[in-house]
Amino acid sequence: MSGNASPRTVVDLALEVRSKNAGPFWVTMELFMRDAAGYAVVADPGFLDATVIARLYGVPADTIRIFRIPELNVVKISFPRPVAQGSLRDRDIHAGQHHVPLALLPLPERF
Repeated sequence: MSGNASPRTVVDLALEVRSKNAGPFWVTMELFMRDAAGYAVVADPGFLDATVIARLYGVPADTIRIFRIPELNVVKISFPRPVAQGSLRDRDIHAGQHHVPLALLPLPERF
C-alpha cells in the first residue's frame, strides 16, 4: 500500500502473506499482520473462515485448519493439497504461489 491510499485487500494490512508445503500432502499459508488492528480484521471468523478458504482454493471446508495467534498477529491456515507434491498434475511443487488468492482477498466494507 502506498501513500495515503486506503487498504483494499488482505495484503495491504500485512507484513507478509506466504504459502509453503507442509509435507507432500498439505499446504500452509501464513498471514503476518502489521499490527493488532490488521490482525483483528483477518482473524475475525466473520471475515475469514473455512468457507472462504474452501471457496478460494476448491477444498472441502471440513478439511481446513485455521490457527489464530494474537500474540504474534498471525493467522495460519492449512489444508490438504489438491494433488500430491511432485505428482504429474502438481503445478506448484513448493506451494509458493498458493497464497496469492488469499493475499488479494478484498477487505470487508465495514473496515
